[in-house]
Amino acid sequence: MPFPWLAGPLRCALAAPSRCAVCGAWPAQPLCAACIARFSAAVHRCALCALPLPARVPVCGACVREAPPLDACFAAVSYAYPWAGLVGRFKFQQEPGWAATLGRQMAAIEGLGPELATADFVLPMPLAPRRLAERGFNQALLLARVLDSGRTDARLLLRLRETGSQTALDRSSRQENVRNAFGIEPLRAAELRGRAVLLVDDVMTSGSSLHAAALALRQAGARRVCAVVLARTDAPGE
Repeated sequence: MPFPWLAGPLRCALAAPSRCAVCGAWPAQPLCAACIARFSAAVHRCALCALPLPARVPVCGACVREAPPLDACFAAVSYAYPWAGLVGRFKFQQEPGWAATLGRQMAAIEGLGPELATADFVLPMPLAPRRLAERGFNQALLLARVLDSGRTDARLLLRLRETGSQTALDRSSRQENVRNAFGIEPLRAAELRGRAVLLVDDVMTSGSSLHAAALALRQAGARRVCAVVLARTDAPGE
């Protein structure tokens, strides 16, 4: 079994035949091979923020003007049909079994392999305690464990305060909303000095939360901080 951290009943559910959640093909995995091929074609993206770019353009204008606190950023797909709906099922409808399928999409991102191989820590973006209690699991943690369960650490990067929903906020408000929202476990901060970190999250919009977390890691002495997300919104202002 490739994901030993999954509970027994969930292992059985993932192993059993099912209908494709997009086209309805049966029997199939939660996503059939045809739908994966149709909806996850590789897109050339900015190396620092993962926005789509024309071929052979390495970095977007916004990142040239103001470099983000990430050394690299990867996204598997755009936050659009069918991925937006699947992420919603994963997070909000108590379907943690989607982590295996969605995590495999992330693992297949071109160029991610070397970053994952050299990362000292794979850190999921932490949820606020209230939201974790409501949801029952941290979706970023489940995805991180699919990528590399051995180096995933859910207790090193901490959320220091509730920030509320970012959905209705513009870019500058999002940045202010998450300012100083993340920190490092005080007794373990020295572990980050000179280390490489890969941050993991499910969706990236403005990047404000990932950037705030990256700044906290850099202040603790991390040598390299990269990020990988399942889905990225395509509009830079979102």
